[in-house]
Amino acid sequence: MSVSQKMGKSAVAVLVCTTWIATISATAATAQGQAPAQQQKTAPKSGGAQGTTTKKTASTARAYDRALLRPALLKDKAPEEYKVKFVTTRGEFTINVTRAWAPLGADRFYNLVKHHFYDNASVFRAVPTFVAQFGISAYPAVTKAWKGTDIKDDPVTQSNKKGYITFATAGPDTRTTQVFINLKDNAPLDRQGFAPFGVVEGDGMKVVEMFYDQYGDNAGIDQSKIEAEGKAYLDKGFPKLDIIQSATLLTSAPATASKPVPPKRATTTKKPQ
Repeated sequence: MSVSQKMGKSAVAVLVCTTWIATISATAATAQGQAPAQQQKTAPKSGGAQGTTTKKTASTARAYDRALLRPALLKDKAPEEYKVKFVTTRGEFTINVTRAWAPLGADRFYNLVKHHFYDNASVFRAVPTFVAQFGISAYPAVTKAWKGTDIKDDPVTQSNKKGYITFATAGPDTRTTQVFINLKDNAPLDRQGFAPFGVVEGDGMKVVEMFYDQYGDNAGIDQSKIEAEGKAYLDKGFPKLDIIQSATLLTSAPATASKPVPPKRATTTKKPQ
């Protein structure tokens, strides 16, 4: 999903759910690249260093929680604070969520994680020194069920600092399932209404920063095809994307620090789009 910026006609969809990109103001574009946005609705580990084969095996081995097909019933209020452990093809990291920062966003994220919405999903957009975005289900039936489940915006109480997680949008009051993790301090997003609700703990950003980022925004990744075909579309055309193998609620803090997995392939330096 991209995150459409809330800047009127000059805004850019950074994390798009239906349309990939809009236009950002010159200042924001220079400093941030494309703002996180979902597609516009009018058009938007420790698994070790794992290869493509491992990812594809994981993508076909799991069935989704059938409760995800009935979003209207998933309305639990989140605890005031809770932790989510992510196991990915790059390693493990934990996100600490503080409900007071963005209550509606924290509640939505809690229910999605509780029912394993993010399991097996791809990190389909990673822009170096900007954001890493995910949140389109690996399963088309689940994606379809969550269409039109928008939640209202929360006031922005925290800045989009490096390591903070925020929902992508397609405009005001359009948050659904896509989220992004800031890879740098992205203060301009605060003024556009993007409200962080949690932060990556400890050394976890070492894992997040290793997500494969060489496809970029111009590689032709089509969010509408991810939604329609699921992870199979990405496995076929973009096999190097990293995978969220699982995202689970923790009842207590993890015993050890996040465990990054050294990348096997070299990457080249790329300027933000």
